[in-house]
Amino acid sequence: MQTENRNQRIAVTAATGRVGSPLVEILEQRGHEVVPIARSRGVDVVSGEGLAEALAGVETIIDTATGPSPDQEEATAFFVASARNLQRAGADAGAGRIVVVSIIGIDKFKGGYNAAKVAQEQTLLEGPLPVRIVRAAQFHEFVDQLVGWMIRDGVAYLPEMRTQLVAARVVAEALADAAEEPEIENGRITEVAGPQEERLAGAAAALFASRGDLFEIREGRQPGDPDGTAYAEGAALPNPGAKLAGPSFGEWLRAA
Repeated sequence: MQTENRNQRIAVTAATGRVGSPLVEILEQRGHEVVPIARSRGVDVVSGEGLAEALAGVETIIDTATGPSPDQEEATAFFVASARNLQRAGADAGAGRIVVVSIIGIDKFKGGYNAAKVAQEQTLLEGPLPVRIVRAAQFHEFVDQLVGWMIRDGVAYLPEMRTQLVAARVVAEALADAAEEPEIENGRITEVAGPQEERLAGAAAALFASRGDLFEIREGRQPGDPDGTAYAEGAALPNPGAKLAGPSFGEWLRAA
């Protein structure tokens, strides 16, 4: 891949998060000046508090913020507000581009968190700054939280989900590469995923076994889930041409 050799001043939202933390490290190793954005640092992308000051002199914004809830309405409100604020404050500050991490297959799903991410992409693309989209498979680091949302009374009710789980650091590397591209083609989408197809239920079983948890796993299409069939048929799997990189979930779990 051709990349831009000169160093940049780059802002990273959710800089202390699963992707943001390794991303900051990678960018600094590559010689960029990083502006970490996080609520713990007094900057809030949803309210806009401190955002204009944080983005002063920034050339590229990388948005790795994640919604606090799997609820579609709450997540959508979060992503739409943050997208509008980043576009407005970024343009006012003279930034040149936004790179955002999204999710593989979201345009094939109808509800939940995926629909909220679609709203985020659309809102960002409506703004004045060009947007580069990196869609990723579900993170290894996210499996614990994802499964936790689905546990009730000692039972994990999991969808028949086929995916290629990926390490957050691999996603961070793909975001750094995108930020270094000489030109941003507005709306360009690329994908990054793990090295092999896995099932969410299998990953959950491995996670539970590693911790000695005794949760029962029930894999199936939940009543009322508008995306159950899409998950089962592989809508969350990467398309040809995606960047694939290890480790697998099992390898990552053993190393962790």
